[in-house]
Amino acid sequence: MLDRLAKMNKKIDTFAELLDNISNLEDKKKLLWKEIYENALSDRENANALYTDLYLKMQGSQSDHMQVGAIMAKYLERMCKSNEQILKLAELISREETKAAKIDIDDMFSAISGAQP
Repeated sequence: MLDRLAKMNKKIDTFAELLDNISNLEDKKKLLWKEIYENALSDRENANALYTDLYLKMQGSQSDHMQVGAIMAKYLERMCKSNEQILKLAELISREETKAAKIDIDDMFSAISGAQP
């Protein structure tokens, strides 16, 4: 759990650095976008933990699946929604960056996803 939290904090720090590199972006917008990113990561992580917990408890039983299947689907929907929020945020950032200067879009998406360029 602590490892997941450390990874999430590293992603948030990397995202904050990405925002700081956009010269014409207002501080209020940076703070709002960082909060949106933090919330999306947190929502995705929490939904994943709950989904994994139910999956492990279910043990493949058909009756268990019938009881918790709808709940598990909701957790998957929450993870998907969080991913969509992050992608929308990436689009907004991309638009802001193209206003300021031309940058490498692949580097931006790599930074958001936590991958090393």
